[in-house]
Amino acid sequence: MRRNGRGRRTRLLAPFFERDALVVAREMLGKRLVRRTGDGERTGRIVEVEAYVGEDDGACHARWGRTPRGSILFGPPGRAYVFLIYGMYHCLNFVVEREGFPAAILVRAVEPLSGIEAPTNGPGKVCLAFAIDRSLNGEDTTRSKTLWLEEGEHEEKIATSPRVGVAYAGRVWAAKPWRFFLAGNAFVSKARGVTRGT
Repeated sequence: MRRNGRGRRTRLLAPFFERDALVVAREMLGKRLVRRTGDGERTGRIVEVEAYVGEDDGACHARWGRTPRGSILFGPPGRAYVFLIYGMYHCLNFVVEREGFPAAILVRAVEPLSGIEAPTNGPGKVCLAFAIDRSLNGEDTTRSKTLWLEEGEHEEKIATSPRVGVAYAGRVWAAKPWRFFLAGNAFVSKARGVTRGT
């Protein structure tokens, strides 16, 4: 983990998120996810993400426009977008790109570093392990005292594949290689799909 001259951890601020979603997705790998609760701090290294980009993306919640559920996707960047799937599992996303353009990066898997004992090799498992739910939807992670990202690093090769579980998006969008992960990392989810080294 990179630290500044005084040895303090470095939080990721708005300029990190205000860039092309596919660039941010790659650069989120190795970054530290931090969650602070009344029970202490939980941290982990991000090892797998997926990008969702724009209203034309058939797998993105923005495909329905600026709805009450998906309005956070339109910015500002750096906000947390937390939604519920299957009526039981939460998923954590970070809003990216310029304000007004809907895009987000889903955190699919994390390598535990501290304060975590539960599995973290899937988006629902990440939220369970980090105590993340809809109460954090819309949280400004560039300023939050409870949820944020910090600088980090990795030595593993980055691999890609189609996103998981998005067949409903249609052939073109379902085939987009917008899942990024650290090849060989034991905490990557057991998702199917042909991988490509990048």
